[in-house]
Amino acid sequence: MTQLTMRDRMLAGEPYIADDPELAHDSARAQALTHRLNQMDPTDGEGRRALLTELLGGFGEGSDLRPPFRCDYGYQTVIGARVFANFGLVSLDVAAVTIGDDVQMGPYVQLLTATHPVAAGPRRDKWEAARPITVGDNVWLGGGVIVCPGVTIGANTVVGAGAVVVRDLPADVVAVGNPARVVRAVEP
Repeated sequence: MTQLTMRDRMLAGEPYIADDPELAHDSARAQALTHRLNQMDPTDGEGRRALLTELLGGFGEGSDLRPPFRCDYGYQTVIGARVFANFGLVSLDVAAVTIGDDVQMGPYVQLLTATHPVAAGPRRDKWEAARPITVGDNVWLGGGVIVCPGVTIGANTVVGAGAVVVRDLPADVVAVGNPARVVRAVEP
């Protein structure tokens, strides 16, 4: 039986150590592409789209992501159609980050899939893991929203600026605060 590489373990959602040569290569690729993206002429929409299409696992038609942008690997982030992400999006895509169609994200939104052991020994030994994040269609994430590992946000939901989303949010609600809590339904 073939032993799984640390990259294989990461992609399978198992604990892994990030010092794997394949992961280092993937990370260097993402860093080089995001550096180019973040340094390019901000009016070069076609060039930005080409770089994002190369970097990401999917970048939908009519979507716009304004630099600066940061990610771990890029290929684990899939962005749907007609998405707008304002300045400063961070997608720590150790696990899959799936963003639906027609999503709007304010500046400095953070999508954080990475987790680390609470126990000191495994954390010191550099073990980590990740849990995927899913953002449904037509969601609005206000400026500075932080979405934590394993969270799914339902379609049409609005998350107020500065909220920290630690649990799943259903469709068609408004959520605010730290931790984010549902305060009302979205009005038609």
